[in-house]
Amino acid sequence: MPKVTVDGQEIEVPDGATVLQACELAGKEIPRFCYHERLSIAGNCRMCLVEVKPGPPKPQASCALPAADGQEIRTDSQMVKTAREGVMEFLLINHPLDCPICDQGGECDLQDQAVAYGRGGSRYHENKRAVTEKYMGPLIKTIMTRCIHCTRCVRFSEEIAGVDEIGALYRGEDMQITTYLEHAAKHELSANVIDLCPVGALTSRPYAFEARPWELKKTLSIDVSDAVGANIRLDSRGREVMRALPRINDDVNEEWLSDKGRYMVDGLTRRRLDRVWIRKGGKLQPAGWEDAFKAIAKAKAGNSVAAIAGDLVDCETMFAAKKLLGALGSDLLEGRQTGLDYPTDNLAAVNFNSTLAGIETADAILVVGSHVRWEAALVNVRLRKAVKRGAKIFLVGPRWETTYPAEFLGDDVSVLGDLPSEVAELFEKAERPAVIVGAGGLAAGAFQDALALAQGWSREGWNGFNVLHTSASRMGGLMLGYAQKGGIADVVKAEPKVVLALGADEVDWSAFGKSLKVYIGHHGDKGAHAADIILPAASYAEKDGTYVNTEGRVQFAEKAVFAPGDAREDWTILRALADALGVEVGFDSFAELQAAMIAEVPALGVEGLADIMGLSGGKLPKAKAAKVKGAISYPIRDFYLTNSIARASAVMQRCSAELLHGEEILEAAE
Repeated sequence: MPKVTVDGQEIEVPDGATVLQACELAGKEIPRFCYHERLSIAGNCRMCLVEVKPGPPKPQASCALPAADGQEIRTDSQMVKTAREGVMEFLLINHPLDCPICDQGGECDLQDQAVAYGRGGSRYHENKRAVTEKYMGPLIKTIMTRCIHCTRCVRFSEEIAGVDEIGALYRGEDMQITTYLEHAAKHELSANVIDLCPVGALTSRPYAFEARPWELKKTLSIDVSDAVGANIRLDSRGREVMRALPRINDDVNEEWLSDKGRYMVDGLTRRRLDRVWIRKGGKLQPAGWEDAFKAIAKAKAGNSVAAIAGDLVDCETMFAAKKLLGALGSDLLEGRQTGLDYPTDNLAAVNFNSTLAGIETADAILVVGSHVRWEAALVNVRLRKAVKRGAKIFLVGPRWETTYPAEFLGDDVSVLGDLPSEVAELFEKAERPAVIVGAGGLAAGAFQDALALAQGWSREGWNGFNVLHTSASRMGGLMLGYAQKGGIADVVKAEPKVVLALGADEVDWSAFGKSLKVYIGHHGDKGAHAADIILPAASYAEKDGTYVNTEGRVQFAEKAVFAPGDAREDWTILRALADALGVEVGFDSFAELQAAMIAEVPALGVEGLADIMGLSGGKLPKAKAAKVKGAISYPIRDFYLTNSIARASAVMQRCSAELLHGEEILEAAE
């Protein structure tokens, strides 16, 4: 490890580190615009200049200079200060004075560095250049005159998202950053360029002119739009969530967020259920809580009750419903709304065992029945990184546009029983082979065959069998016992008198014709349309809750805002319902509920990866290869409209119409 001296302080730095990284290890803050830890080095903004000896007697860009043994680095000399002031002066030559009306104001790197290194006056008297506005779609607002050509957005699109949609045209003073042919940016991670942009050139179109950062209350939360469990921050003002931003968590989402997780938050204020409704004479009529509880108590009358968990609910809600049903003598709990019926007695068999970060180290990956870009866009980023490290990826299922070299083996599940010899040989020789089974594979019956393949390729110290869920509540539900042996078909066969739908919108409710359907949810979506009684509940942003992602990682989300109208947090509704039904559930507060849940499932009380293998007896179940046949189809037809919040979101509806279905969206002036 080379030893360098930074401003008189001698430190050791890792091999391959740059001078900029060495300075940061020494506690020095180096200004930068183009450099980003997760992107390749461009070295084109020149803001990170330092003085290095031995070397030429001039400032050097620290981001592109390798740290070498014996270097003396100065970050605070007069030469460095003057050089940085000169670079800032050049950057501001063409930059417009838009700060008062710029959405980046208050969280702008250029503003911050201009305070530190800007000159008191300008020496530039030529005309400023202007750049025509570009259209990058319904999510990204562009004012490219502000662009300083750091190329972060270009490198993100090419290296992280794997979609060459943004690039630089022309040269010198005529250089412009744009989408080629001025098409909208269509990939699922496009809005991350807004976070990366160090100036106000790329800002959020839906959030434009809505709020200033210092007006907002910031709450730590979890993205529920898929099963990855991306760490997010909800920024709210009053009773409205204004925006969602990603938080850094290298084990889960790094610092990226899918467009759906970021922009569906405007759906939190639309189509909301904010009062109790009871169906009378075929029509829903407004009612009171007492009337609803009496109707449920009358229908129950000692007969069976079932609970079906939706895709967005937290573990506390599911546990409260479980305790209520237990007090009523029922165990009809199910969370797999669409009819999946894979075995759940061993949790390791339904977990993403390689972990999200670990899948990057796999060297051969077989994806069975998963459109990864739509089902888990952030897992697709991990697969790209695996390919960059030399991994080979093979897919079974209908073709979709991958963002990395991959081979499709066919769209019939029978391929698993007869893999091409060269593919089978590659997996047998691989050091870390992995299998990923998606919802399409599970629905087609590929579970046992995929598990058998993974066990045939097993390696010591490496568990390569992974199930990629699409629902934020799925792993938590399975840990709490929300699974019947035959899936939801078992619930239908039991013909329960009352069905509690905990935000369940994807169920075929026609099968429950004889049941009283009680919908406890937050949006007037499919479940509410089929319900006999609607009890308005809180969304994920309006309550504290525990979520378990597809790799078995336990994470906590905090309450950002209050629910609208008469809506209440789900657990309080279930607690009040217990009183109306005359049973004891053992908790009167959220703290008591959470303590009872953790006492029953201790893994839910420890933030981080749960010991899924330990909960499952330390090993996967023995697979029984079934050699099934049948075409695979993917469950997600529209990436932007997969849950009740997204379907209520005007932004997501516009994305679906414009980016997926090619509809022309006219602006008001047109």
